[in-house]
Amino acid sequence: MLLTTTPSIDGYEITEYLGIVTGEAILGANIFKDFFAGIRDIVGGRSAAYEQELQRARTIALQELHAQAEGLGANAVVGIDLDYETIQIGQGGTMLMVSATGTGVRVAW
Repeated sequence: MLLTTTPSIDGYEITEYLGIVTGEAILGANIFKDFFAGIRDIVGGRSAAYEQELQRARTIALQELHAQAEGLGANAVVGIDLDYETIQIGQGGTMLMVSATGTGVRVAW
């Protein structure tokens, strides 16, 4: 299945639009990651722990989007939009959220 952020696929004809498909992932970042990320914020630099969690959340969201599109009988998803958010919980806890939305389509190969 082809997943793309573009509204069409060059060289291929979309024969049927099957509907909006989505995938979401919300992952908790533990207190140690939060603590070390806070230190990185103060001194600068990248937080590898958060980058890994974001990558994992994005992968999960896209896998869910793919599965939902397959369930509709799509062979491609166009117009994919990825959104990233952090959600504060409790006293200093953080959840990472990634949502993926697109349109499931059938493409003539």
